[in-house]
Amino acid sequence: MKDWIEHFREAAEGLVVADVWRGYGSALFIEFGKLTPADGTRKDGTPGAPSGAIGLMIEADWRIEDAHAIVCGSSSDEELWEPTFARLVGKHVVDVATFGRLPEVLISLSDRFHVASFSTLEGDPGWSLFDRRGAAPITVGCWSGVITEEQVNSA
Repeated sequence: MKDWIEHFREAAEGLVVADVWRGYGSALFIEFGKLTPADGTRKDGTPGAPSGAIGLMIEADWRIEDAHAIVCGSSSDEELWEPTFARLVGKHVVDVATFGRLPEVLISLSDRFHVASFSTLEGDPGWSLFDRRGAAPITVGCWSGVITEEQVNSA
């Protein structure tokens, strides 16, 4: 069995946070490394978000910490989100790790910033890591308590 967290730790270490954006609801996306423009547009006609070489998606429950406190999280007033996202851009990845019996993801950044998932809903923790560097992208997440590569159906 491949150690996927070690794979992403090695792939992301030193990469810069290139973009942080909000998906549907409180979903959080962080793009690391060189950005590639999106293919296509959103339903409202605006361009889609660019993709980094490595990406993180946290579905619902997340928080952003600095050295001393939680700066904001998925339950914070939304007006705190964009200014906090902007503070992450340009930071470098120091570490990628997991914590907890059901693995949650923790990204440690330069200047002692951290981004953590912490699902409070039934089911699996709601996060995925993306490695888009190769011809066949790799997506991993936690399913049934195990960090696993998502299998893409080719139909």
